Amino acid sequence: MSTTAHPSTESKERRLKNYLRKRVEDGELYFKGKFIADDVGMSPKEIGAMMVKLSESATDLEVEKWSYTSATTWRVESA
Repeated sequence: MSTTAHPSTESKERRLKNYLRKRVEDGELYFKGKFIADDVGMSPKEIGAMMVKLSESATDLEVEKWSYTSATTWRVESA
């Protein structure tokens, strides 16, 4: 089994943070994990877990669990 086939949690977190940073350059972003899963190469469940972690640790992003309708909607903007 190759390590490139299953990226570490750290690289997944970095990939998600980079994606979010780029998307919030023009303002705030609202999204559901299932709609960005293909873009970041993660499952919606992985994205949800990472977003909770980012909401507590990211200093350059403001992350808010915004609403829940069939899946969590996240609001992200630059801090």
